[in-house]
Amino acid sequence: MKRTFLVLLFTATVQAQPLQVQNSQNTTTALQPLTPQQQAMLWGITPQEWQRYLALKQQERGIWSPGLDPLTTLGVEAETDPQRQHFAELLVRKESQRLEKELAFQRAYDAAWQRLYPGLTPLKTPAASTSRVSLFVKENCPACDSLLRTLLAQKRPLDIWLIGSQGDDSRVRRWAQTHGIDAKQVSERNITLNHDAGRWLQTGAGKIPVALEKRGEQWREVLP
Repeated sequence: MKRTFLVLLFTATVQAQPLQVQNSQNTTTALQPLTPQQQAMLWGITPQEWQRYLALKQQERGIWSPGLDPLTTLGVEAETDPQRQHFAELLVRKESQRLEKELAFQRAYDAAWQRLYPGLTPLKTPAASTSRVSLFVKENCPACDSLLRTLLAQKRPLDIWLIGSQGDDSRVRRWAQTHGIDAKQVSERNITLNHDAGRWLQTGAGKIPVALEKRGEQWREVLP
């Protein structure tokens, strides 16, 4: 005799719920996005300056420099020298705070390694950091200055291309001196200073500043 087995499939409908955070009282509350005032406070600017930053992101600057931080965006698009100086100082303070946090964590990591694995040296994975990087920058560009400082700190072989230098060697030298380029590094060819003369357009990068490595016939952006 044949037996018929019925298999019942039970399905549960799970509806999308807002991201939840559990507090100390074991209850849940929805995680709310930061208000414009809170966002502005994080960067040390006014709510009006935050709104201007949001507006600039919708304009040419948002296309030329996507992902640019608020302070650099406002500084680059500043309309007066005092405004530029104001945002430059805010950016310097913010980067100093970020660097101190990263260094503090690195010190904690090193101490933890010595505590957990005394006598062993941490394995450092070889990276392609020995390849030369082409950095395309222009004058009066806080974002360019920030990226330059990062790459100089990494001690990578660097070819700097100054856009708009118009073949003026003295202009490039002044720019290099202003930005603390080590003359010894230049003489040893660890750093080269160059007139762009259209090279940036050939890479197709589409934004300034940008750091690129050439792999074969293709340019690839370096993310420090």
